[in-house]
Formats: sequence, structure tokens, C-alpha cells
Amino acid sequence: MDNAAIVSRGEKYVMRTYGRYPMALVRGEGARVWDADGKEYLDFVSGLAVNSLGHCHPRVVEAIREQAGRLIHCSNLYWIEPQVELARLLVENSALDKVFFCNSGAEANEAAIKLARKYAKEHRGPESYEIITMRRSFHGRTLATLTATGQEKFHHGFAPLPPGFRYVPFNDLSSLRAAVGPRTCAVMLEPVQGEGGVYAANKDYLQAVRALCDDEGLLLIFDEVQCGLGRTGYLFAYQYYEVEPDILTLAKALAGGVPIGAMLAKERAASAFAPGDHASTFGGNPLATAAGVAAFKALLQEGLVENARVLGQYFYQQLEGLVREFPQLIEVRGRGLLLGVEIDGPAGEVVAACQERGLLINSLHGHVLRFLPPLIVTREDIDRAVTILKEALHEVLGQGQK
Repeated sequence: MDNAAIVSRGEKYVMRTYGRYPMALVRGEGARVWDADGKEYLDFVSGLAVNSLGHCHPRVVEAIREQAGRLIHCSNLYWIEPQVELARLLVENSALDKVFFCNSGAEANEAAIKLARKYAKEHRGPESYEIITMRRSFHGRTLATLTATGQEKFHHGFAPLPPGFRYVPFNDLSSLRAAVGPRTCAVMLEPVQGEGGVYAANKDYLQAVRALCDDEGLLLIFDEVQCGLGRTGYLFAYQYYEVEPDILTLAKALAGGVPIGAMLAKERAASAFAPGDHASTFGGNPLATAAGVAAFKALLQEGLVENARVLGQYFYQQLEGLVREFPQLIEVRGRGLLLGVEIDGPAGEVVAACQERGLLINSLHGHVLRFLPPLIVTREDIDRAVTILKEALHEVLGQGQK
């Protein structure tokens, strides 16, 4: 089927919870994808930061094939060898001690919320359940995680929302300090807010948040679902900030495209969970964790974290050049290969113009262009993307100024 046929059938049978472009991607390799009409695109969306190794990385493909022929699923009633191996890799390469596996970032954040509440009830008292999160944050689509999300547009239509969350401005320590009370059990934030518009935390701010949590006996939760696993030019985003969280959530890039989520915790927090406190039927199943082992080893062994740091800086500089040229572009934000450009103009039209020319990017809130290239991206790929973006900006915004 071509694009038109797939779109027509999809409109008939698939629930409309997404605003989709009128195209179907059917094949991918490295940093490129092809639609059902055979058109090639340079992919700087990367499955919304899932395909950090590019599409169909050979190590991940082989791991999936091998595991699918051996054991796809059993149950967490039994030990699962690739699950244990992935947990070992995560713990030995991070500052956390134990891992819980699930299927998505939202589930990882749900697990973090439950663990924080259970820990607090044991260590701070039965009325300690409230989690402070940040304005512009995004933590998921379940009832608890969308309530944790500090963007009211995600809340509309779903009341009553679960109690137990307060919101404060990001990078504002005084507001956070004022929000802490006897019911507070944790602070939860993204070191780099991806969905919120690509805003990075200040280093001194995160270090002060860590000190505040220590002083108040609160757990510190970092949501690295989008910004973790090499995306910022560090294996984990917290490493740049020199701040260790008590709980860390991961998903997206963890298994090279296979659905998975993980909640990591320091031993003192992890010990609050006992058998039966939390579970996930498919969480950590053999297929997903075998893919995760292959993907994580590729991340460690193929120089991709360093590539994200070096080429992220190069890409940032190229985008800054466009900001200087086009007065409608306001600023470049982000870290590593998680970058955004705020635009005083129709971001959606720029995305469409890029797509027409063979570059996939996306927009946020109608005024931010977001770039999530795979960590295997080359300098040539970035140069090609910037050339296309510049052409698209000329089309939508005019000639610009030098």
C-alpha cells in the first residue's frame, strides 16, 4: 500500500489520539527512513528519542532475532537472564543500586511515584505523600503521571485528578523551598525538559535542589526518559550536573526501539518496596531486555555518548548561526543532541517545509522547533539538516538578515 491507502485505512480503524502527518514510514536504516511512497527522509525525530542508535541497529536486530527464537515471554515469577544482565549493566554504569523494569516512561514514573510515597510513609510519616514537580514538565499520560505533569493543557477533560502534586517554576529554588511542607515526600524533575520546550536545568540549581532534599529528608527523582542514555552527551544527564538522584527513570532509547521502561533507585529507597508492592506483567520480559542489553552495550562501546557531546555542540553552533540570520528565531536551547529553537512564527509550517525537502523534525507548543537526531548522526547529516532547515525558513519566514 502507498501513503494514501494506509492513511485512508488508518482513519477508518485507528482511534484518533494523534495528530498525524499524511505519510506512513515503512523502513528505516541508520539515520534515514522511507515512507510508503518510497520517499527518503533524514530522521531528526528518531521516534521521539527512542531510536538513539538509529534505525535497525545490527546488534539490536540480531539480539531480537536470537531471543525471539529462544523465549519471548515467561513471567516475573521466575528469574529472567537478560533482565538480570540489563539490570547489572545499568547499576554498574550508574550511581543507582536496584532496577525495576516496566514497559514505558509513564510506567517508570508511576513506579517512582509509588516508591517515593511508600518510602516517605515509612520514614517521614503517614501524611507524607505530596510530590513537587515543575512547570512545563512532562511525565506521562496515565492519570498520576499527567497530574505530575506541570502543563494544564494535559489535565483538561480528565478531572478529578489524583491529589498529591504541587507545581513550582523550573530553575527557581526559592519557589521550590517555599513549597516544601509536612506532606512533601519528594521532588521530581527532568534535568532537561524535552516536551516542555527544551529547557535545561542550571547546574547550581540542581545542586541546590539536592542539598534541599537532603536537608528536608526528601527523595529526589530525576525523569531521564527523554534526556537520558547518552542524549545530552553524558550517559546519564545527572552526570553533567554532578548530582545523584535517589530515583531515576528511563525508557525511550533503552532497548533500541523495543518498548521498555526502567526505574532505578538507591538501596535505601529501593528497600521500601516488598514483594507484591508493585509489578508489571510484561516488564523486563526476555525479548525487551535482550534488546536492551544489546542497545546498552552499543551505547557504551561505539563512542555514541562522546559523539552526542561533540556533534551536539557543533549542531548547536550551526543553529545559532541561523538565529543570527533570521530575526524571527529567538534562541537555541538544550544540551547534546536534545536541542530546540524558539521561533516567533509558525513552527508547524517550518516542520512541513522541512518534511517536503526530506528532513523530519517536530514542533512543540506551536513555537519551538525540536531536534532529536540519532546518536549515530554524522557531521554531514547535520550539515544536510541545517541546509534544509535554512531553505524551509526562507520559504516560511522570508529571506532573513545577515
